[in-house]
Amino acid sequence: MHYDQTPPETPRRRFGPIPVRLLVPNVITLLAICAGLTAIRLAVEGRMELAVAAIVFAAVLDGIDGRVARMIKGQSKFGAELDSLADFVNFGVAPGLILYFWQLHFLSNVGWIAAMIFAISGGLRLARFNATMDDPNKPAFAANFFTGVPAPAGAITVLLPVYMGFLGAPTPPAVLIALYTLLIAFLMVSRLPVFSGKAVRLRVAPEMVLPVFVSVVLFIALLIGYPWHMLSAGSVLYLLSLPLGWRSYRDHKRNAAAQEPQPAASTTAKKPTRVVPEPSAQDERPTRLN
Repeated sequence: MHYDQTPPETPRRRFGPIPVRLLVPNVITLLAICAGLTAIRLAVEGRMELAVAAIVFAAVLDGIDGRVARMIKGQSKFGAELDSLADFVNFGVAPGLILYFWQLHFLSNVGWIAAMIFAISGGLRLARFNATMDDPNKPAFAANFFTGVPAPAGAITVLLPVYMGFLGAPTPPAVLIALYTLLIAFLMVSRLPVFSGKAVRLRVAPEMVLPVFVSVVLFIALLIGYPWHMLSAGSVLYLLSLPLGWRSYRDHKRNAAAQEPQPAASTTAKKPTRVVPEPSAQDERPTRLN
């Protein structure tokens, strides 16, 4: 019997090499996930300051990866899905666990429920964002607003009691911390319009380059030198700005409604209906003659 000794054909690779421009933003996102997971470990070990610092670092990386992807044209559906998973871990699960290990565990099951609701709200917020991102029925001005508090901002603001504790302020009762956690969770899943900052132009006039550099360096220096003061002030100012975002959205909506073309009134006059009198009962002529 004859056997064919020809080796089988090597299957061709279906996927070519991945471009570097697609790898860079995904690597940044993976670093953010590492920071979020490390924050959970640090919280379990009781090193709360480092845990909160890891969350802030993850938020910085989250703000960088999208801009880098757009700058080098490295957007991809894979990167968008990975970014959503990273946000759920970093800004939903990790802050909830930090609060639980910090004070909410004193409430036993009630504190755990508050932490879970915050994490679940972060996941729901991200799912709604992904589902409505390509909504064709959105008005043009809606691109400058988020629906509800975004997950990174929610994670930073929900840790406000922790910042205050690091500054030496009296620690509020665990019940108040749980209520505050539920409040931020509600703001995340609410329909409240929130400024997105996408309308801010990144291009800087030549004469403003040096002042902008000095401002950025000053901000970073203050954040490094006085992190808890800056985070506390930023969280309070952000919460106070929420009504301004709602008011601005309402004004845009009114202006858009006023500029919509009104349906033109019909100019065609209705022709009067000709009423044919019925033949009289005394008229005995045939109907066709009346």
